[in-house]
Amino acid sequence: MGWWQINADTLAEGRFALSPLAEATAALFALEARVAGHPGQRAWLDAHLPAYRERLAADPITALLLRAAFGAAWTADFLTPAPTGEDDPSFEEELARVRRTPPATAVSDLAVSMAGPVPAELHRTDLPERAADLLEWVWRETVLPSWPQRRRVLDADIVARTRLLTQGGWAAALDGLRPGMRWLGEGRLRINTHDYPPRDLSGSRLLFVPVTPLTPRKGWIGWSLPHRYAVVYVCSGALADVDTVPVPEALGALIGPARAKVLILLGTPKSTTQLVALTGQGLGSVGRHLKILLDAHLVRRRRAGRSVLYYRTSTGDALAEAFDGQPAGSR
Repeated sequence: MGWWQINADTLAEGRFALSPLAEATAALFALEARVAGHPGQRAWLDAHLPAYRERLAADPITALLLRAAFGAAWTADFLTPAPTGEDDPSFEEELARVRRTPPATAVSDLAVSMAGPVPAELHRTDLPERAADLLEWVWRETVLPSWPQRRRVLDADIVARTRLLTQGGWAAALDGLRPGMRWLGEGRLRINTHDYPPRDLSGSRLLFVPVTPLTPRKGWIGWSLPHRYAVVYVCSGALADVDTVPVPEALGALIGPARAKVLILLGTPKSTTQLVALTGQGLGSVGRHLKILLDAHLVRRRRAGRSVLYYRTSTGDALAEAFDGQPAGSR
């Protein structure tokens, strides 16, 4: 199995972070796989796959580069650098790091990803530029139009993971973050089930980066050697699929569409911050909805560490379930 040795200082400074480049890379994975993880993603794929296929058909070198970079053994490292961990990174700044990859490094990374010789057609000096151009197209055409909503979902996931961290430590926050990941104790983090040599991350910066697209890869590991590592993982289903959670039209007519959305989302406990992120409503609006739902005994609240979590009562469950299967209205 592959695992990392992490000392106390590295773990103490570890953090969850956003990366627009990681979101674009995950979208590229999804487009290349042509597999939808949920109904909302199916609509997204149907909207963008034709243009994606057309672009690659017109650029066979980049198409070949992509097949080599997404090899069976590994994803080419120069495509998945670890983020810097800045609070609000720009896509352009992150993409510039891909463009600056030395051509020889790109070819070497492709050899690793393919676990064999690189095709002669790819022994050229413009591979980093071609890869960056494709990622820029994916970002501009398929991610940027929905980035505000994606950003809210990513923020909500980080809030949820941070709450797990305060409640149960790193073991609770990291176990199951991606397939095969588990905290083994004694400073060891298993990152996958592959038989790779262990790595000592002492003195390194460790980041955990959520993305929204669901792909067969379920995330990836990235690094910018020697001192920055990242675990990229897919948001939990309840957050990544928020747009597909239906709000029955009749329930919306009864208590209001925005309030109904809050009630439906509280099928699992969530904080006010998460509800703001997931619904796109303002803090004051969410607070008013929660107060009315509390007064009606449709939800309860409890403290979990520094957070206050809201969740449906049995009466709230019964109301939501009474409309289950009805035509959806506001989503």
